Amino acid sequence: MTVQTAIPAATIAEAPEALVERLARAGRSAQRVLARLAAPAKAAALHAAADCLRKAEPQILEANAQDLAAGEANGLTGALLDRLRLDPARLAGIADAVDQVADLPDPVGEVIDTSTRPNGLVLSRIRIPIGLIGIIYESRPNVTADAAALCVRSGNAVLLRGGSEAVHSNRAIHAAIVEGLVSKGIPAEVVQLMPTQDRAAVGAMLTAAGLIDMIVPRGGKSLVARVQADARVPVLAHLDGICHTYIHSAADPAKARALALNAKMRRTGICGSMETLLLDAQFPAAQAVVADLLDAGCELRGDARACALDSRIVSASAEDWDTEYLDAILSVAVVDGLDAALDHIARHSSHHTDAIVSEDAATVERFLAEVDSAIVMANASTQFADGGEFGLGAEIGIATGRLHARGPVALEGLTTYKWQVRGAGQVRP
Repeated sequence: MTVQTAIPAATIAEAPEALVERLARAGRSAQRVLARLAAPAKAAALHAAADCLRKAEPQILEANAQDLAAGEANGLTGALLDRLRLDPARLAGIADAVDQVADLPDPVGEVIDTSTRPNGLVLSRIRIPIGLIGIIYESRPNVTADAAALCVRSGNAVLLRGGSEAVHSNRAIHAAIVEGLVSKGIPAEVVQLMPTQDRAAVGAMLTAAGLIDMIVPRGGKSLVARVQADARVPVLAHLDGICHTYIHSAADPAKARALALNAKMRRTGICGSMETLLLDAQFPAAQAVVADLLDAGCELRGDARACALDSRIVSASAEDWDTEYLDAILSVAVVDGLDAALDHIARHSSHHTDAIVSEDAATVERFLAEVDSAIVMANASTQFADGGEFGLGAEIGIATGRLHARGPVALEGLTTYKWQVRGAGQVRP
């Protein structure tokens, strides 16, 4: 399989606003074709795309090696390099996720509810695609495949703008996906990748009201802040993942040790990684929990009582409680019971994912009810904060706001609805 990654000279010379308008209009036209396709046709196209990803493994891994070499030369952190890195197992997982999305129930056309008015009018709300979605993301080449699959399955066209760190990987993955879609009759313009890394193109996407129907930023705080500040298009965003795990006094020590270690150290560079550990002052195995983390190579930054647990813990600054490290660094605080834990989370959580470890059912239920985050967990690692783990096949991102969608955004989050009204000649008096 040949993967084309070169950019046409005409595209390089094109003004960002004109480029975005041209791509957006092509995407909107292609979306109308996609919207007419039945669910089995969309599923077959995605299965073909997954097959093409597998066949293109040598080219994709070669492209990824280019990105990794450039990232190392440019001083990317270990966490960012981990997000960027592909290997045969990770690439197989990306292709498998596309297959999983293909096999999910199609949300388009779902009847959300139906009612009959006293005058005989029958009203129904029907789930429909949003239209053309713009996705701006950094570092993670898997987003290229996840976003393409979710948008196609939900009947949307997508305009992707990946970060420069993954430019070669993104182009190779995009080429393979489009090859599969086109082989099953879906227009190539349904999934488009911005052909330039010019930052002005991001600004053009953000102001393309009437052409792009929704923007989804997926990246660091600075990217999301820029999108929210500059966008003239509706934005579905998540901020940083400052995720907490509270180990209650009634936690099972063995369970607490395993969960804390996994929540932080399984993969430190993902948004579901625990960034703050709250230890109940009455929990008897606090020293063992922090020792496990320290022995695994995690730097711990604690308050005064946490520092007293182990001499290797350094003092935390005020900024640490509000920092998403995405690295083997963890803030640790000792708190006096559930109320203190809830207060700390309310002050410092980014409303992404927060968890409790406890064998006391009443405490667990109160935590689940009172913590105001998109995902609240009990006796589980925060690393499960992932659309695939939720049975959604994949995700566009994890939304931490309160409107439209919250938590892992997958097929349903990429749809809206319309009202259908069926009458029998009624006129309004």
